[in-house]
Amino acid sequence: MPSRTFNQRSLAPWLFLAPGLLMFIVYVIWPIGESLMLSLYDWDGLYNREGEFTGRFIGLDNFRELATDQAFLVSLYNNVIWLGMYMLAVPAGLLVAIFLNQNVRGIRLYKSLFFFPFVISQVVVGLIFSWFYAPNFGLLYLILEWFTGSGVAILAEERYVTYGIIVAGLWPQIAYVMILYLTGLNNVAPDQVEAARLDGAKGWRMLWYVILPQLRPATFIAVVVTVIGALRSFDLVSIMTAGGPFGSSRVLSYYMYEQALSEYGYRMGYGAAIAVVLFAIMMIFISGFIWKMWRDETER
Repeated sequence: MPSRTFNQRSLAPWLFLAPGLLMFIVYVIWPIGESLMLSLYDWDGLYNREGEFTGRFIGLDNFRELATDQAFLVSLYNNVIWLGMYMLAVPAGLLVAIFLNQNVRGIRLYKSLFFFPFVISQVVVGLIFSWFYAPNFGLLYLILEWFTGSGVAILAEERYVTYGIIVAGLWPQIAYVMILYLTGLNNVAPDQVEAARLDGAKGWRMLWYVILPQLRPATFIAVVVTVIGALRSFDLVSIMTAGGPFGSSRVLSYYMYEQALSEYGYRMGYGAAIAVVLFAIMMIFISGFIWKMWRDETER
């Protein structure tokens, strides 16, 4: 009887996990494997009349071509800029969450205003900032024209276009990180805060030594979703510039779409190779952060 009870207890967690694991395998692991395999082929996405796969195996040729593809290198460089600037959403979201985590009159109204960017569509965000940057009538253009005598068409300048799109993306991303930190701040132990105050801790010392250690789970999620958001930045680029001007605002996800599905190519294998590179970059950053979190937890 004890052994039977032990078997039931050991089996029960796997029964609960089975539906989720099955969906994870079907919708995540399997597509990743298919993309890896497809990146080794030259394929236009079509099957013959008998429904047979018509791709031609070319090995690593797609990856060799990527190494000399100037458009790919520009997209990769832009993704690096996206990643670097997007990480500003984490400290900015934390500061906004700390500001909103207080009991004062009207704080619910402020929370609603800061929460608003998160609930609207990325397409709407892109349109709003396209109008904000627009030459001749855009608010930013008119402000620059008022102070300097000449406005700047942000989305038409190769030097500024990527930064303009990133600023548009940071608006809802900061709101998302703010929500994560607000949830984490609600779980901060008040007795530790009071004890720190009795010891004379306040301001930045209170934040660094008392609050932030308790916000590690929220920080982990915030960093992961921010890295993923930076590297999969497709919708804003598509809405605001379609990769222009002259391909200067392309990112890897948009270039992958251009090569695999747009009128430029139907090169499914080449698009899959770009997807593999993008996935590898994501895994490097996320795995590194997970390893650091695990090391910090085991050393405590």
